[in-house]
Amino acid sequence: MEKSTLIGVFGGIAAVGIGMALKGADPSALINPAAFLIIIAGTIAAIFNAFPMEGLKKVPKLFKIIFCGHKIISKQEVLELFTSLAKSAKHEGVMAIEKKANEVEDPFVKTSLSLVADGFNADFIYETLESEIKQMEERHRAGALIFSQCGMYAPTLGVLGAVIGLIAALGNLSDIDKLGHSIAAAFVATLLGIFTGYVLWHPFANKLKQISQKEVDVKKMIMEGALALQAGLSSMAMEAKLQAFMAPSERQKKEETSDKE
Repeated sequence: MEKSTLIGVFGGIAAVGIGMALKGADPSALINPAAFLIIIAGTIAAIFNAFPMEGLKKVPKLFKIIFCGHKIISKQEVLELFTSLAKSAKHEGVMAIEKKANEVEDPFVKTSLSLVADGFNADFIYETLESEIKQMEERHRAGALIFSQCGMYAPTLGVLGAVIGLIAALGNLSDIDKLGHSIAAAFVATLLGIFTGYVLWHPFANKLKQISQKEVDVKKMIMEGALALQAGLSSMAMEAKLQAFMAPSERQKKEETSDKE
């Protein structure tokens, strides 16, 4: 479970609700079916107009990533794997790499090790893996763009909802009580549009971009490990090369773990 998403969503709702109460506004005014219909259904309709069905089919999976997280192999695991393989390859040769390729679950690691085990040259391995990383980045970019566009459409639809509400309000000019209620309801749509756009959709897009970048960094580390294996680097050289992809805090954590062992 991605706790930060849940904290952000419920924190945003609480902030608006409590803020309204402190300002003397009734938080229950947010329960406005017409405003929700205009903002939520309108945003969904706009997204269907903006993107092909093929891309929209991935939206449920993207929500799962946002709320449940996305499990990827850690940099620490990559470092340990390739350092161990560099040591094994010195004694067992390509058979050690081939054996490990059949054991690992991560598809990208499996592909990388298979390319090395099959004896392809460094240029071919680099081009193949780099192409796969770029294709992944493009898929992730397209997914994040859907939420970015939601963030653009929702506030504008909020203005549309306010205009519709004001049109209804103008029909109640003779009834002061209904007029005040209608004007207040009109601006609920604007509030919902801004809230969903800037508290939900844009932040969701940003989270997907960060998750994507983290996965890209790990895959580039794996690619460098595969190239180092192909070049026959020693385990010490492998460790030094791959540690360049790790933050100082991650390296320190590794050292502390090694000391305990």
